[in-house]
Amino acid sequence: MRPVMTPDEINAYLDDVFPELNATRRAYLASEVGEGTAVVTCSAGPESLRPGGTVSGPTLMTLADIAAWVVVLAHVGRSALTVTTHLSIDFLRKPEPGLLYGRARLMKLGKRLAVSAVEIGDETGREPYAIASATYSIPPPDFRQR
Repeated sequence: MRPVMTPDEINAYLDDVFPELNATRRAYLASEVGEGTAVVTCSAGPESLRPGGTVSGPTLMTLADIAAWVVVLAHVGRSALTVTTHLSIDFLRKPEPGLLYGRARLMKLGKRLAVSAVEIGDETGREPYAIASATYSIPPPDFRQR
């Protein structure tokens, strides 16, 4: 599966169709795409922390969801109406604030559904903080462009 969009194209597209994602600060960015893969980074600062100084679950779930969406968009192209139909996550370790990496891999890319696995970790990728699986519904080609 070869990607059809670059990280820069994806970031510009997300700014266009989902400006709320980075409305207050540039937190979520597509940084890499490859064959069946994508990486999204998240800058987790003080606004992302819960009591105890750990990055909040909603921040990690958002990163997983965005990484899964980005890996699908990277391979099907501009399709704003591609939506999450399933997302599950397991929290494994306490992440510290800073730059987090959501590494997504397409497990299956069909005509109407895409399934991906996402690992959330640091720059090394050695010990993930969380793992997630996501399924996305892909609209028919007539509804993809926006």
